[in-house]
Amino acid sequence: MQDLPQPFFVLAPMDDVTDTVFRRIVASTAAPDMYFTEFVNVDGLQSPGRPKLLAKLAATLSEQPLIVQLWGKTPGNYYKCAREIANGTLARDVASMYPHITKANEIIFAGIDINMGCPAKPVVQNGCCSALINNRELASEIITAVQQGTTDGLTEAGRGDEAGGFPISVKTRLGWNEIDYSWHEHLLSHKLNMLTIHGRTRKEMSKVPNHWDAIGHIARLRTSLSPNTKIIGNGDVLTREQGLRIAKEYDLDGLMIGRGIFHDPYVFAQTSPWGSKSPQEKVALYTSHVKLFANTWTNRERNIVTLNKFCKVYIEGFPGAKDFRERLMAAESIESLLDMLGSEIITTIDQ
Repeated sequence: MQDLPQPFFVLAPMDDVTDTVFRRIVASTAAPDMYFTEFVNVDGLQSPGRPKLLAKLAATLSEQPLIVQLWGKTPGNYYKCAREIANGTLARDVASMYPHITKANEIIFAGIDINMGCPAKPVVQNGCCSALINNRELASEIITAVQQGTTDGLTEAGRGDEAGGFPISVKTRLGWNEIDYSWHEHLLSHKLNMLTIHGRTRKEMSKVPNHWDAIGHIARLRTSLSPNTKIIGNGDVLTREQGLRIAKEYDLDGLMIGRGIFHDPYVFAQTSPWGSKSPQEKVALYTSHVKLFANTWTNRERNIVTLNKFCKVYIEGFPGAKDFRERLMAAESIESLLDMLGSEIITTIDQ
């Protein structure tokens, strides 16, 4: 983490979006400085349902550095997962499940992030993620469990000298119903390596503009409370240029981009070429995405409807694009989807 540029850019964790397939597509266009996995439930990983969750951790060497984002509410399971990440057990299990994607020694998890920000109602009702803003004792237990788990895991792996340097971070929001800096002071007291702030409260969801001034205030709190903690801002960043301006204005170490990637797959580039790409070039990139999806999830670990989330990214900018998107999104198989992409749509664009 010490070798990152200032500021650095991060691809945000998004469930059913930022899997190994999409991360590799982003890496092929304009790579960020850091990737996150989808968020993975620690209680599920320590249950009979573990194999089904390993797909969320599949990765290749092109997606580095890669941070594992964990969520859940049982400190003991956070400890076990952190220990398995640090000692390599989890990487070996993923490689065993998906040998056509990766090898155990090629999955390099660079750190662990704890999701304390997701505002989804079912998650919050279960006492997880942003609900931890209102349960600070449990939040502390979870952070401590992850820190101890990584220390023990690195020692088991013969890497005990790295124990103090294995990054532990938290991603959270500005507060529950209102901005509450005591929450961020509480998190900073744990001397995290990194703290990512989505600039809205849980109540605000994504319905109001991002409060960058509040994130800037947290960056100033960091200076006095935990000067080695890197502060990452998240929310409403749509271009690299915008991110650079925000980082400078609010003294942030980095910017995390989520929905911005849907507007421009080259959003992390110094100069994005996306606006000048032809419809044919955009369709070609989508075709590459679909083929990589098919070659990765050979046992249908991911449903084809997952690809619908990306369709609007690529299929736009020509007459009839909306109608074609709807037809693509109705495809019932990869084969029919590729057939339309390879013939019918291209022919229509060329007319």
